[in-house]
Amino acid sequence: MATKIRLARGGAKKRPFYRIVVADERAPRDGRFLEVVGRYNPMLPKADEKRVELDEERIKHWLGNGAQPTDRVHRFLDAAGILKREPRNNPNKAKLGKKAQERLDEKLAREAEAKAAAEEAAAGEAEASE
Repeated sequence: MATKIRLARGGAKKRPFYRIVVADERAPRDGRFLEVVGRYNPMLPKADEKRVELDEERIKHWLGNGAQPTDRVHRFLDAAGILKREPRNNPNKAKLGKKAQERLDEKLAREAEAKAAAEEAAAGEAEASE
């Protein structure tokens, strides 16, 4: 059985609260799980020590048995010093989308035309004054 260490959402609408659980990867997000190994309350300030609570001993046990943490849980484990998470690099993230790039190209073309027209007008005035 492939297991994941992941978040299971609880709490009221717009007041999220998460349990960090070990579950079969095929089980529903908030459904059947094997064990609760921590809690995460995003409503608390980031500096609050109760924002993320982990049962390190049980997490190490499950990691030793092959459980894979999700990306968010992996961040929590990295902050706690249990696992090391390599930073990701997405060089395409800053690139514009297709339509935005087209709009930018059109804007640059208009600016270049306006600049060329202004230079021609300035050159025409210089010749007329001579």
